[in-house]
Amino acid sequence: MARKKRVAIRDHSAEANLFARRAFITFISVVVLCLVLFSNIYDLEVNSYDKYQTRSNSNRIKLLPVAPNRGLIYDRNGVLLADNTPVYSLEVIPEQVDDINKQLAEVSALLEISQEKQDKLLKALKSKRRFKPIELYSRLSEQQVSLFSVNQHKFPGFFIDARLKRYYPFADLTTHSLGYVARINRKDSQQLEKQGLAENYAATRNIGKLGLEKYYQDILHGTIGHQEVEINNQGRIIRTLDFTPPIPGKDLTLTLDIELQMVAKRALSGKRGAVVAIDPRDGGVLAMYSNPSFDGNLFVHGISSKKYKKLLAPSSNKPLLNRAVQGYPPASTIKPLLAITGLEAGLITAETEIYDPGFYQLPGIETKRRDWKRWGHGKVNLTKSLEQSCNVYYYDLAYKLGITRISQMMEKFGFGDYTGIDIHEESRAIMPSIEWKRARYNQSWYTGETLSVGIGQSYWTVTPLQLAQAVSILVNRGKIKVPHFLKASSEARSSEDASGAAKTVVTEYEVDEKPPITLQNPENWQLVLDALHNTVQKVGATGYNAFKGSTYDAAGKTGSAQTANIGQDEKYDATKVQENQRDNAMFIAFAPFENPEIVIAVAIENVAKGGGASNAAPVARQIMDQYFGDRKIISSDKNKHPLHSNIYQQNITTTAGTR
Repeated sequence: MARKKRVAIRDHSAEANLFARRAFITFISVVVLCLVLFSNIYDLEVNSYDKYQTRSNSNRIKLLPVAPNRGLIYDRNGVLLADNTPVYSLEVIPEQVDDINKQLAEVSALLEISQEKQDKLLKALKSKRRFKPIELYSRLSEQQVSLFSVNQHKFPGFFIDARLKRYYPFADLTTHSLGYVARINRKDSQQLEKQGLAENYAATRNIGKLGLEKYYQDILHGTIGHQEVEINNQGRIIRTLDFTPPIPGKDLTLTLDIELQMVAKRALSGKRGAVVAIDPRDGGVLAMYSNPSFDGNLFVHGISSKKYKKLLAPSSNKPLLNRAVQGYPPASTIKPLLAITGLEAGLITAETEIYDPGFYQLPGIETKRRDWKRWGHGKVNLTKSLEQSCNVYYYDLAYKLGITRISQMMEKFGFGDYTGIDIHEESRAIMPSIEWKRARYNQSWYTGETLSVGIGQSYWTVTPLQLAQAVSILVNRGKIKVPHFLKASSEARSSEDASGAAKTVVTEYEVDEKPPITLQNPENWQLVLDALHNTVQKVGATGYNAFKGSTYDAAGKTGSAQTANIGQDEKYDATKVQENQRDNAMFIAFAPFENPEIVIAVAIENVAKGGGASNAAPVARQIMDQYFGDRKIISSDKNKHPLHSNIYQQNITTTAGTR
């Protein structure tokens, strides 16, 4: 018989100790885990609060940039030259429309939107978020806006949005000075990134591309604002938390006179050329017009390839070219400055005479350099050489001076260099010298080329702006005022007084000057100026007929520049040469003679008949008649917009009279 197993007696004390140890270990583990948990919570909630709060806010709160209004531009008399006008576009929020295809077709029929445009819109809708507004049609006419507004109740989800766009009331009249704005492209974006300005343009669509709009882009643009909004996980805006308004760009007042621009356009009608008028007292540009021109408004909304090709077509005569800052042979308009050079060098005096038989020959050279007057001018002194524009006198003077002395003095007058005007498009043109020709053509300089330079030909080119600047230096007796467009800038600031009302702060432009030209004999200035006075006021002088009967006291100098070589025994006949080989007409003038207020340079390309006296001088006369005559100032009331130059053409007064 098997024996029964003895049942072990339980050791309650040992079990209690085991349980106690296990409970203690578990408790310690729980405590440690809780400490770790609370430590992590502390780290998240306290130490890393800023970090995670920022990340949380970036998912919940978004800053939307708000573009500032671009500053306006006015002429010297307060006439608005560059405005911001509302442009209306049709937009839709897809999620608010039951049948987008049907509704779009009905809206398109109402507003006469093409089927091609509708197809593009439907394609674009597929890639957009349904709760965000999508632009369907831009630049709605006032008739389309009115028509849709009347029927808007039929189209839930569709609405009209308005944005400000740049508008130039005078169209092509101001393009080459104001320039224009256009959409920011990749190159612009890269440039802004490089300059560290990308953030300030986050909400801006357009940027200055040319002229003053580009040069003063920074102050015209203003400072960006922000709208702080709360969004959900889909990016939908729930509410606006805060709003920081943008600071509008500064308004600019220019030295430009729009009425003188109008006269310049009318005077150059049917011609290719340019006019520059400067106030020599401060360097302010009164007029700068290049003909033909183009409408800058075409580029604001994006010009079509068809219209752009039309501007580039040969038949358009290069309207994109700003002829006021491009080079022309100066012809006889630089003879006064060569006279100054000769007087300073001691090679001539007021009494020095030469005999002009109608031609000039270098010693030992058979080639004859002709005067414009085939039978010559006889005995010629300094005064007569300018009154009659005697070429032989300046052939001889140039030969005696040499190209080095000529180029060194002409560089002091600003030729061959930038004037410093506040647009980027100007050319340096060419002031030839021995070093220049060696660098450009790797050739030596010849004496015959110096003779051509003596009458403003050969390689020498000047811009109408440089020419006007040089005449300003002459009438200022060596003082150099840098030409400029900007007269003043203004901005609205909050008042510091209790009213808090905004006040306009105006900043005047500080006239910039360069080191003056100092002559050994200051009386030489007056000798040349008196001769220029005779050129316009003396019967029989080259500029007399153009200014006969004017009530203001003007002075000036004519010029006619050859654009093609003519044989020694050949006679120039404009009717027998191609148009692009005809002479250019040049003219410089200033008035009043004693205390000049206006300096003018005119360049006209390839004239059919005559020269500077019969083609360019009458243009300067018309501008001066307007400047010194009874002036009708165009109202600057913004409520009278849209303005356009042809509205005011018939209102321009050009009759000479007391200013």
